[in-house]
Amino acid sequence: MLASHSSVWEREMSDRPNERIAYFNGDYVPESHVLVPFRDRGFRWGDGAFDTERTINGRLFRLKEHIDRLYQSMRYIGITVDETPEEMAAVTEEVVKRNLSLLPEGEDYWVYQNVSRGADWVGDEPNIRHGPTVIVHVQPIPFRSRAKLFRDGIELAIAPFRRTPPESQSPRAKLTNYINVTLADMHVKAQNPDAWAGLLDINGNLNEGTGQNMWLVRNGALYTPRREMILEGVSRETVIDVAAEIGIDVHEVDLDLFDAYTADEIFLSSTSLCVCPVRSIDNREPASGQIPGPVTRRIIDGYKALVDFDFEQQYLNFLDD
Repeated sequence: MLASHSSVWEREMSDRPNERIAYFNGDYVPESHVLVPFRDRGFRWGDGAFDTERTINGRLFRLKEHIDRLYQSMRYIGITVDETPEEMAAVTEEVVKRNLSLLPEGEDYWVYQNVSRGADWVGDEPNIRHGPTVIVHVQPIPFRSRAKLFRDGIELAIAPFRRTPPESQSPRAKLTNYINVTLADMHVKAQNPDAWAGLLDINGNLNEGTGQNMWLVRNGALYTPRREMILEGVSRETVIDVAAEIGIDVHEVDLDLFDAYTADEIFLSSTSLCVCPVRSIDNREPASGQIPGPVTRRIIDGYKALVDFDFEQQYLNFLDD
């Protein structure tokens, strides 16, 4: 059931001034009171699911789609929570509402729902608390560190690690265990701290980034890896909607490195970035030579029109030079 909007924990004074509020197992509490047991299976084994939204000008974008995906991910791994999808959405809205006053002007939040299977029993001893661990929290999007990406484009580098194949674990579920893409990210950043990692699937085709969907432009059309092999991003679906609205064809197909190296344009889509151009992939620049390329520009402008907000300029406002 949906938790009440008051809590004895929340009424306690926080040790930190202006501390953000999170939802934790039925209560709204200061973030410093979100204490996950060390025997929690999410901490010990990565046994859980999560989803991530962003606010756009203070408003949550496509929350229902994200909540639906969260519950699909939980069903896939067999976790059931007390909160219904509608209640989880209401909790998420409430967490954002309680933290908006702490958000600096011109910024927005990442918004997370993190769910684990809960704590393990200790031998024959029963747990103090039964059931999953449920946390909803926010954190500011890092506009300053990412601002230059919208001016210069992303340097994409393909990691030697292959994305976990569907035969081992479905990529269509957003699960807590991110070691596969973490290793890819670590490898790429050890070579170039500014680069973003891209992964291939087990067949050597383009798959996805560490939390982004990949897009190629060729002869005015969009190409993106087929959905059976990837996490179907909500922003990815938004790009498809935008492309349909402005008359750009979209092809969901297998794509290899030849396709990437010879593309006219490349861009990434994700919750926090929305749409961001790629400057190079493995040090090879797309053929258009523009950042963003003309088709990517149409997608960015269409996305901005759909959300009724200039997310691109929001990032650029934080450029240091």
